[in-house]
Formats: sequence, C-alpha cells, structure tokens
Amino acid sequence: MSRIGKSVITLPKGVSIDVSKGNLVKIKGPMGELMEQIDPDIKVNEEEGKVTLVRPTEQKRHKSMHGLYNALVRNMVEGVSKGYTKELELVGVGYRAANAGNLLELALGYSHPIMFYVPDEIKVEAVMEKGKNPIIKLGGTDLQLLGQIAAKIRAFRKPEPYKGKGVRFVGEEIRRKAGKTASK
Repeated sequence: MSRIGKSVITLPKGVSIDVSKGNLVKIKGPMGELMEQIDPDIKVNEEEGKVTLVRPTEQKRHKSMHGLYNALVRNMVEGVSKGYTKELELVGVGYRAANAGNLLELALGYSHPIMFYVPDEIKVEAVMEKGKNPIIKLGGTDLQLLGQIAAKIRAFRKPEPYKGKGVRFVGEEIRRKAGKTASK
C-alpha cells in the first residue's frame, strides 16, 4: 500500500481542499462537498494544486493507513469533480423497477414488492425499455456510499448460477453451472 500512499493527487480546476484541526479533510468541487476524518498520524499537505500525504514511520500500520487515506482522498477529489455512476441490471421474467424520487420499487419474483429508500446524496433512475432488461442507474459523489447502496440492492436477489436470474451489475459475468442431466 505504500506505493499508493506516495503518489501525488492533482486537484482539477474548481476543486479545493481544506484540512482543519483534528485532520478533518473537506473537499469542495462543482458537484458537491465531501468530508473524511483522517488518522492523526498521517499529515496532509497541499501545495499549488497538489496534495500529498506523509506518514511518520515505516511501521506496517502507518504504511497501510498511508495507502488507505491516499485512495480515499483521491476518490473524494474525483467524486466532487466528475461524480460516479453504477448501473444494475434486473435479469428475470417479471422483474421490474420503478422509482418515485428516491423511493425505489422492485419486483424481483417475491410475493411482495420491495420498497427501498435511496439516500438523498444518491440520484436514482429506473429505465424500462421494451425487450430489454430493466436497468437501475445510481449516481453520486461519494464512491463509498454509492457502492454500499448498489451492493444492498444487489443483495435483494443475487444472481444465481443455473439460470443467471437476479440483480447484477451491468457487464458483470456470472459463472454458470450445468444443471442435472436427464437419465436415459
């Protein structure tokens, strides 16, 4: 992780960073603002649009924290400048998705529809086209929250290996298994 920690983070135009007491890092950009509490041992330096993180010693703990916080700050910078998107695909007969604002309604083959409220920081859109699988598009600035919400939605009906039905990420490959063979 130390090689990741040593890399320099370049701030794009319109993105500013503020490190307050207690190592609270605030990053503002055109798409919003994110905050992260950094370990007190790691020092954050910002000079002329470049951010570097410095660790005090070569201990294993400091090396791992160095890489972790460098990756988190890098993700925050990219999130407030460009944003992140994830797409989920519903594969199965009768599987549907609809949204009213941030309330997502899923029909995934259960006896009841699943109502899931997506946090306000995440934008959600359900796309239903005739002849294609329904797609749920999630977008936001916080990669950690976006991945957690996407994983939660996927957990409602994980893709199964025999028919491939379930909720999966767009482009995700499901390893298929052969079913039982008929005797004679």
